[in-house]
Amino acid sequence: MLRKYAIGAIALALVVSGCGGKRTPTTPDASGGGASCEASDGRITIATGNSGGVYFVVGGGLAKLISDNSKLKASSAETGASVQNIQQLVAGTYDIAFSLADTAADAVNGAGAFNGKKEKIAALTRIYPNYTQVLVRADSGINSVADMKGKRISTGSPKSGTEVIAGRLLKSAGLNIDSDVQAQRLDLTKTADGMKDGSIDGLIWSGGLPTPQITDITTSLKDRVKFVDITPLLPEMKKISPVYDTAPIPAATYGVAEVSTIVVPNLLLVREDFAANNACAVTKLIFDKKADLEKVHPAVKDIVRDKAAASDPVPLHPGAKQALG
Repeated sequence: MLRKYAIGAIALALVVSGCGGKRTPTTPDASGGGASCEASDGRITIATGNSGGVYFVVGGGLAKLISDNSKLKASSAETGASVQNIQQLVAGTYDIAFSLADTAADAVNGAGAFNGKKEKIAALTRIYPNYTQVLVRADSGINSVADMKGKRISTGSPKSGTEVIAGRLLKSAGLNIDSDVQAQRLDLTKTADGMKDGSIDGLIWSGGLPTPQITDITTSLKDRVKFVDITPLLPEMKKISPVYDTAPIPAATYGVAEVSTIVVPNLLLVREDFAANNACAVTKLIFDKKADLEKVHPAVKDIVRDKAAASDPVPLHPGAKQALG
């Protein structure tokens, strides 16, 4: 049932998604503070993630929600996800971007992939959490992240939040992503193919529940794959970023035994100069029409208003503050 639900959501996302492109300016006022909460006429683009992931599905649904309920016309685009999304958001290619909170924190602090450059971004809202899904072939001999030494492991698309977390997990287990594992920098579609044909031993993926391509793998391979409990690495991961926490992947999600894992929140990001009225309108729409967005993917149920403003160290956009009042 979940698999059908997720595939249907992908089909919707494909219908409403565009190919991205330069933004159409709306209004220069980004200060908020009592500005209008009505969207301007214009076009905006949303950076999502791999086509087999939840960012892509929810991003497509969000684009449709905005287009159907405001003067803005929104399109969404498949991307490599978090790091690439932020870089292209700042460059002006996209107007709104999905990102893992740890990658966004790196961006505002000029850390990690951002090489000392502090990016001028803000959050519209905190959204659902991403679950770090470490799935391996049952015959791989991998029972912990440390066991990945010498193995063929998909560490996610280049410049993705998954790649960032994969590197940190391996480091926390005493391994180097560049020398201790045979890192395969693959998108989720190629990762699923590799798991099914046996050309890779395991994968690290950060995404919402359920992720369609993970469903595909577990449905196809059944007891030939298993999840790895990575929570023993949480203390080391928290030294890198305090945003990490733990939560279970329920057995019903993929039909595989329940396992605890490390989770990280997601944020919807904009540039600091994003128009305050549009920031207010989009943020308000997410919560006013949340029931409609939940029809796109079950992960949306985990977007909760009482945590919406919890975006530190990424500042909340003034327009979003107005919407969340």
